[in-house]
Amino acid sequence: MANMSLKKNEMPVQNSEIRSKNFGEVALGYTEEQAIDEAKRCLQCKNKPCTKGCPVQIDIPAFIAEVAEGNFEEAYKIITKSSSLPAVCGRVCPQETQCEAKCVRGIKGEPVAIGRLERYVADRHNAKEQAEVEKPVANGHKVAVIGSGPSGLACAGDLAKKGYDVTIFEALHIAGGVLSYGIPEFRLPKSIVQKEIDGLKELGVKIETNTVVGKTVSVDELMDEYGFESVFIGSGAGLPRFMNIKGENLNGVYSANEFLTRINLMKAYKSDSSTPVQTGKRAVIVGGGNVAMDAARCARRMGAEVYIVYRRTENELPARAEEIEHAKEEGIIFKFLTNPVEIKADEKGWVKSIVCQEQRLSEPDASGRARPVPVPDAFFEIEADSVIMSIGTSPNPLIKSTTEGLETQKWGGIIADEKGLTSKDGVYAGGDAVTGAATVILAMGAGKTSAQAIDEYIQNK
Repeated sequence: MANMSLKKNEMPVQNSEIRSKNFGEVALGYTEEQAIDEAKRCLQCKNKPCTKGCPVQIDIPAFIAEVAEGNFEEAYKIITKSSSLPAVCGRVCPQETQCEAKCVRGIKGEPVAIGRLERYVADRHNAKEQAEVEKPVANGHKVAVIGSGPSGLACAGDLAKKGYDVTIFEALHIAGGVLSYGIPEFRLPKSIVQKEIDGLKELGVKIETNTVVGKTVSVDELMDEYGFESVFIGSGAGLPRFMNIKGENLNGVYSANEFLTRINLMKAYKSDSSTPVQTGKRAVIVGGGNVAMDAARCARRMGAEVYIVYRRTENELPARAEEIEHAKEEGIIFKFLTNPVEIKADEKGWVKSIVCQEQRLSEPDASGRARPVPVPDAFFEIEADSVIMSIGTSPNPLIKSTTEGLETQKWGGIIADEKGLTSKDGVYAGGDAVTGAATVILAMGAGKTSAQAIDEYIQNK
């Protein structure tokens, strides 16, 4: 029987008082009963608007219909025809602006909780003892993938399923890219990332860590000396941006990229960590995106009183509504219409405070959002022991500077067409390395598109 409730089944979560002191996952996942009940809210629309909103084109009504019948493994098979990372996407994708934004149930109520159902199906599958994966028949062709983030993993997975000999080259000592170093444990447990990566290895994908392409080996060498017929660049956008204000070089000032990498990869939050990171009693995070929320919520878990300063209002915050809500529940303080102008030091050269200027909103800028304008003489200070800058990232220029004939945008992004083809024959690119910082699922979509294009390129060669 259909469930015509206007509201989603609520996601069980850790109590905010408890979770703000630990790094355990905040959202606890649906029960079987909740998953089936939520699946019955789906109207099974024939034109599948939700699928049109999915960057990797999962047949959403089909998998939800299987969930409604309790056929969870069938649901998993449908999802994984299109997505290599369902347990990841079910947790971190902005479904509210993609598949769920297109859901017909959302017109007069809340949309079907597509992301929560995807997570449930993937988690249930991963909890089972897995049968040995049958490797695809090798087709004799080699492809290199640079970066083991979402675009690289998606590209590698699709190519491996077609029989390609795929090697991923990862600069860090652990695979996963932003999934491993950027997204905190309380949003995306690293055991889940590892499970997805292990699945790719079982398909035959090889992963070479501690390999900085552009230093250890170049793109040209991969193709000319190592026999790779095509290369996919999915190296992300890990170069942090700063405001260039006075005091940004003080002790206690971090980029969000460094802060989260030290927290997630190096476990700097643990008392016995050999590479601790200091937030002190009060931390100020500059920025309003998902990365800023992640940094703020990590600092809160390390015992700091946390402020987020953002130069526009709450209406313009780019972070997911769920992340903003969770941050507020955990006691994080938001200072809107606020822009830093200077970071002051104590007598030992550590952060003492951050000087801010009040803003007002004016006409929209190039992004379409209201432009912040400084209010004259409206300055104030916030005491702080640490400041974390989260105002965006750009692609690392290393690959571009060491690859003959690879064209890039002025801001550093690799120029690629709709299939991911760059200016260099046989070299494709996708994800944040092309677009700048975006979402996991958009990066995956780019990786899948390039995998198809690479297959066509090699087969037609």
